[in-house]
Amino acid sequence: MNSKEIRANLKNKERIVIKIGSSSLYYGESGNMNLGKVEKLVRLICDLQNRGKQVVLVSSGAIAAGRKALGMRVKPSKLPEKQACAAVGQARLMMIYQKIFNEYNHVAGQVLMTKHTITNNLECKNTQNTFLELLKLGVVPIVNENDTVSTSEIKVGDNDKLSAVVASIIDADLLIMLSDIKGLYTDDPNADPKAEFISFVDDVHTVFNMGKSSTGSDVGTGGMATKLDAAVIATSSGADMVITSGDDVENITRILEGEDIGTLFAAHKNENFYIDEYLRDI
Repeated sequence: MNSKEIRANLKNKERIVIKIGSSSLYYGESGNMNLGKVEKLVRLICDLQNRGKQVVLVSSGAIAAGRKALGMRVKPSKLPEKQACAAVGQARLMMIYQKIFNEYNHVAGQVLMTKHTITNNLECKNTQNTFLELLKLGVVPIVNENDTVSTSEIKVGDNDKLSAVVASIIDADLLIMLSDIKGLYTDDPNADPKAEFISFVDDVHTVFNMGKSSTGSDVGTGGMATKLDAAVIATSSGADMVITSGDDVENITRILEGEDIGTLFAAHKNENFYIDEYLRDI
């Protein structure tokens, strides 16, 4: 199928993973959570579930929430500081999500993961079973990396890749990644005014050289390079993936209505793709 046909078919996706980054959840100036946006995001997810879709939300923001609660003016750089912020912030983040989901008569559950969850076959299978049971029960799993205990040896690395891992584990057919950039460009648009926007990528391996490792946000962690790694995982696992701006969460609805927004990466399921082996290499 071509780009237009794939986009038109997105409305038929039944199991969707949505990833939202810290930079899309918090005001950059104050570091406070954008509660209006969070409420709108939750309402959209509840409406998707009301339509019969299954939705998993991969949400950053725990460290940012903890940092604010602990009065840290700058982004923590030391591992113990990050873990302390995560311990405080994860509880606060889930409290907010559960409160808003409850207002729309939906139930949210927390799933915290590390790389060990994926690379250990038994843990991965148990995690898959948990996800599938939660979805069967109508629960919205809210996923984050377990930053409280994660070290470099067991970290997935960022929630871009984590969202693709989740999509792979649960056999999702669509990953929507809400970002601080509206999609993939031929170069960093913040540095190169001549950078051109790319709306469709049939094979992610052909655009790997366009990935940048940096992010322009004071609260986010992932750059375009991590999103391209995520695209390899998602598309190889059989899910289409769209990167679009998180400035307006209504972009989720627009994507599912087939509008030509963001960058669409076409799924190419690879039966020989092993996610644990790929994670070891990145």
